[in-house]
Amino acid sequence: MNPTNFTACPECDLLLNPAEPVIGDKAHCPRCGYLLQRPRKQSIERTFALSIAGLILIFPANLMPLIGIKMLGGAKDGTLWSGVVALFDEHLWGVAVLVFLSSILFPLLNIVLSLLISAHLYFNQPSRHLARWMRWLQHMDEWAMLEVYMLGVIVACVKLAATSELKFGFGLYAFVALLIVTGMLASSLDKVLFWRQIGQLRK
Repeated sequence: MNPTNFTACPECDLLLNPAEPVIGDKAHCPRCGYLLQRPRKQSIERTFALSIAGLILIFPANLMPLIGIKMLGGAKDGTLWSGVVALFDEHLWGVAVLVFLSSILFPLLNIVLSLLISAHLYFNQPSRHLARWMRWLQHMDEWAMLEVYMLGVIVACVKLAATSELKFGFGLYAFVALLIVTGMLASSLDKVLFWRQIGQLRK
């Protein structure tokens, strides 16, 4: 009996022999009922398409104005990137690095890795880097926090609305669209299927 052919339930550590999944069916642990697997339809195709959409959206979301603020006769536009620069200028280096990594770099890497992996699987192009890229991608999910930044934008808008005139820029619409696309991307990526396809390409 080869132990590498088994998988452990994350909840109760029961060793299970993973069966070939059927699209639309769910696999539950027979001991605790934990949802082990839920194969997704057209996972590779959807991940490929959503990655392209995310790559298109991430640049205007980061570089174009999110909110224009008009107050006391002056006006200023704010972008995601200018917010990071402002934090550096205020010597808040730790916060600036954290915002840059979680709101700009890691989401970009997440999209790029998803695009690279899904493109290789979609076109059946083997690469010795696929397994490494997949491991990196699984770690990116823990660090990309666009939702937290969006919550900060909403809080800032609520606080500023009473004392200034706000104008929503194209960057904000791109950011909201990016948030939706990355959420769909995370739900469309079937990690079990991707690992299986990577293993087949390496044979």
